Amino acid sequence: MPLFALHALDRPGALPLRLEHYAAHRAFVETDTDYGITIVLSGPLQTDDGETMTGSLFLIEAPSRAAVDAFVAADPFTRAGVWGEVTITRFHRRRG
Repeated sequence: MPLFALHALDRPGALPLRLEHYAAHRAFVETDTDYGITIVLSGPLQTDDGETMTGSLFLIEAPSRAAVDAFVAADPFTRAGVWGEVTITRFHRRRG
Protein backbone atom coordinates (compact mmCIF):
# COMPACT_ATOMS: atom_id res chain seq x y z
CA MET A 1 0.00 0.00 0.00
CA PRO A 2 1.37 3.48 -0.84
CA LEU A 3 2.76 5.81 1.80
CA PHE A 4 1.92 9.52 2.07
CA ALA A 5 3.71 12.21 4.06
CA LEU A 6 1.38 14.77 5.62
CA HIS A 7 3.04 18.02 6.70
CA ALA A 8 0.65 20.52 8.29
CA LEU A 9 1.77 23.91 9.57
CA ASP A 10 -0.42 25.78 12.03
CA ARG A 11 -1.82 29.15 11.05
CA PRO A 12 0.01 32.06 12.72
CA GLY A 13 -1.41 32.59 16.20
CA ALA A 14 -3.26 29.25 16.21
CA LEU A 15 -1.64 27.83 19.35
CA PRO A 16 -4.61 28.61 21.65
CA LEU A 17 -6.96 27.00 19.10
CA ARG A 18 -4.62 23.99 18.81
CA LEU A 19 -4.63 23.51 22.57
CA GLU A 20 -8.43 23.84 22.69
CA HIS A 21 -8.89 21.07 20.12
CA TYR A 22 -5.87 18.93 21.03
CA ALA A 23 -7.79 16.19 22.92
CA ALA A 24 -10.32 15.87 20.07
CA HIS A 25 -7.50 15.65 17.53
CA ARG A 26 -5.71 12.96 19.54
CA ALA A 27 -8.91 10.93 19.86
CA PHE A 28 -9.59 11.36 16.13
CA VAL A 29 -6.13 10.09 15.19
CA GLU A 30 -7.05 6.82 16.90
CA THR A 31 -9.87 6.37 14.32
CA ASP A 32 -7.47 5.93 11.40
CA THR A 33 -8.96 2.55 10.46
CA ASP A 34 -12.34 4.23 10.00
CA TYR A 35 -10.80 5.90 6.94
CA GLY A 36 -9.03 2.84 5.55
CA ILE A 37 -5.60 4.21 6.42
CA THR A 38 -2.84 3.28 8.85
CA ILE A 39 -0.82 5.95 10.60
CA VAL A 40 2.77 4.71 10.54
CA LEU A 41 4.00 7.62 12.65
CA SER A 42 2.70 10.97 13.77
CA GLY A 43 3.47 13.80 16.12
CA PRO A 44 3.59 17.54 16.56
CA LEU A 45 6.13 19.78 14.89
CA GLN A 46 7.82 22.07 17.41
CA THR A 47 9.92 25.18 17.72
CA ASP A 48 13.68 24.52 17.94
CA ASP A 49 13.60 24.70 21.74
CA GLY A 50 10.84 22.04 21.86
CA GLU A 51 8.56 24.33 23.87
CA THR A 52 5.81 25.18 21.37
CA MET A 53 3.85 23.02 18.91
CA THR A 54 3.77 24.55 15.41
CA GLY A 55 2.16 21.88 13.25
CA SER A 56 1.83 18.16 12.65
CA LEU A 57 3.69 15.47 10.74
CA PHE A 58 2.25 12.11 9.71
CA LEU A 59 3.45 9.18 7.65
CA ILE A 60 0.29 7.42 6.46
CA GLU A 61 -0.21 4.14 4.65
CA ALA A 62 -3.31 4.45 2.49
CA PRO A 63 -4.92 2.88 -0.56
CA SER A 64 -5.13 6.28 -2.27
CA ARG A 65 -4.54 10.00 -1.94
CA ALA A 66 -8.32 10.40 -1.71
CA ALA A 67 -8.36 8.35 1.52
CA VAL A 68 -5.73 10.66 3.04
CA ASP A 69 -7.65 13.73 1.87
CA ALA A 70 -10.82 12.43 3.55
CA PHE A 71 -8.94 11.76 6.80
CA VAL A 72 -7.39 15.25 6.79
CA ALA A 73 -10.73 16.93 5.99
CA ALA A 74 -12.36 15.26 9.00
CA ASP A 75 -9.54 16.02 11.47
CA PRO A 76 -10.63 18.41 14.25
CA PHE A 77 -7.57 20.59 13.54
CA THR A 78 -8.74 21.06 9.94
CA ARG A 79 -12.35 21.68 10.96
CA ALA A 80 -11.33 24.21 13.64
CA GLY A 81 -8.93 26.05 11.33
CA VAL A 82 -5.75 25.21 13.27
CA TRP A 83 -3.78 24.09 10.24
CA GLY A 84 -2.93 26.67 7.63
CA GLU A 85 -0.63 25.10 5.06
CA VAL A 86 -1.17 21.36 4.54
CA THR A 87 0.96 19.37 2.12
CA ILE A 88 0.32 15.73 1.26
CA THR A 89 3.01 14.00 -0.78
CA ARG A 90 3.33 10.39 -1.89
CA PHE A 91 6.43 8.90 -0.27
CA HIS A 92 8.69 6.05 -1.36
CA ARG A 93 10.39 4.38 1.62
CA ARG A 94 14.00 3.33 1.01
CA ARG A 95 15.14 2.58 4.58
CA GLY A 96 13.56 2.01 7.95
